[in-house]
Amino acid sequence: MKVLMFGWEFPPHISGGLGTACYGLTTSLKKEKTDILFVVPKTFGDEPDKAVELVSASEVDVPLRRDQKLIVQSSRIREIINVRHEEGITTFEVPSTLSPYGMTQAAEQARGIEHWSYPVYEPGTTLEIEQTEVTVPGAEERTRYAFKGGYGDQLLLEVSRYGEVAGIIGQRQDFDVIHVHDWMTIPAGLAAQAASHKPLVVHIHATEFDRAGGTGHPGVHALEKEGMEKADHVVAVSQWTKDIIIAKYGIPAGKISVVHNGIIAETHDRNGVWHPMQGQVITFLGRITHQKGPLYFVEAARKVHQHFPDAHFVMAGSGDMLPAVIERVASLRMSSHFHYTGFLKKQEINKVLALTDIYVMPSVSEPFGITPLEAIQAGVPVIISKQSGVAEVLDSAIKVDFWDVDALANAMATILKYKSLSSTLKKNSQAEVQTITWDKTAHRVNEIYAQVCHPSIAVV
Repeated sequence: MKVLMFGWEFPPHISGGLGTACYGLTTSLKKEKTDILFVVPKTFGDEPDKAVELVSASEVDVPLRRDQKLIVQSSRIREIINVRHEEGITTFEVPSTLSPYGMTQAAEQARGIEHWSYPVYEPGTTLEIEQTEVTVPGAEERTRYAFKGGYGDQLLLEVSRYGEVAGIIGQRQDFDVIHVHDWMTIPAGLAAQAASHKPLVVHIHATEFDRAGGTGHPGVHALEKEGMEKADHVVAVSQWTKDIIIAKYGIPAGKISVVHNGIIAETHDRNGVWHPMQGQVITFLGRITHQKGPLYFVEAARKVHQHFPDAHFVMAGSGDMLPAVIERVASLRMSSHFHYTGFLKKQEINKVLALTDIYVMPSVSEPFGITPLEAIQAGVPVIISKQSGVAEVLDSAIKVDFWDVDALANAMATILKYKSLSSTLKKNSQAEVQTITWDKTAHRVNEIYAQVCHPSIAVV
């Protein structure tokens, strides 16, 4: 089985869980003898290359025809039907068939004429000069798009161009199935599908509904809907996400398979870690956006601080709500107990987790959530939102509704107060995490590949 896979990011250049998920999945697919041709907007040269063949969209030649636009003048003799003299101005009125829509007859005739000879015209008529823009096909050239990748202000343009490149790759490469990850790669998947007539699997890690807390950007929402409608099969990272896809996008339940994410096994040593802060550390780790519920974390922290005045609160990440968070913390006079790290890379995340006593994920809508699994591996007890996919696979975690600040604060305070509870949560959750693997995920995905390539095989 050979898969043409499109992803917007790949480690080590990631901004969230999407790149991590792509790496974990492809690494385990390789173990199952599945070949992956993974297309990213841009490669940087330091990506791990053991599992997949990485293709940079920035290095693919795109045919470009440079048509030349010419202004062609044509003349037409018109009969003067009315003459008016007003304040020194003489106006000649002539009949006109000019239209703001379509090409005029004179312009059509002008296409093949290189030179116009203007005749002398009779009195009582006028010479009308018409100008028409004509496109002359030019020679085909080739260009390459300089993708920046990431999620900057040119994202929609880059998504469109990425789709162009995908159509070319779909024509040139030999593969069995197309697999795309989230909305940024859906145009690419549709283009490759149209070019190759191969089956398409759309993998939804998050919807616009999750990110925006509602319909969000109508163009992105429409693109997600089109991609899932035209896909041969849809993969949702959780039952939570599947339910959203059914309710908000109208996709039939039978077309969607739930395949939970996994985690790559790692070992962490918390011994001998230098601790710069006195007191307990409670960490929020993720994008500081509405979806992740940062202000609920702040409000719960306020309540915890009243009973544990030495506690410190780390907010690791960046996002559009960071100014609002800082302002709210300042208004609560808790700035000396809050620490903002900005975006962190993997090694830096591990250092923060080594200092952490409790990890909190108060997400409003979390399709899955790999970070709690990483925290558990690092020996940290976790509190997670019930409105998350990871809550479906973790029993040994405290779960609260994202909006219930009192319950969240109580859970944090209880873990801080009772060390035995903290130890039990850590022990049991670490045992659970050992069973949540990318190998399981890859096996399920391979079954879906087999089904879409051979429709007689039913997806379980």
